[in-house]
Amino acid sequence: MLFDRAAVDLSRSTLNYVAGLIRRHRKAIRSAWRLLNPGQQALLVLVYLRKGETFDELGAGFGVSTAPAWRYVEETVMLLSARSPKLIRR
Repeated sequence: MLFDRAAVDLSRSTLNYVAGLIRRHRKAIRSAWRLLNPGQQALLVLVYLRKGETFDELGAGFGVSTAPAWRYVEETVMLLSARSPKLIRR
């Protein structure tokens, strides 16, 4: 199966927003070098959320193994969820 990143329909502003979150997070934690830059990580995660690709397929499409693909998705979803409105229990 071939993986095509170009087939994902999303806006540039969405990609830039997610990449900005990742960039700021990496700077805050003084992250060491990573295989994917923030823009590539954002695209990987948005492909996962939009198309439901498996981690194996994501890794193959972005040139990383399954474990880093999973970690990139987990990290970014955590960053996005931290920005979401909180539910208040009454």
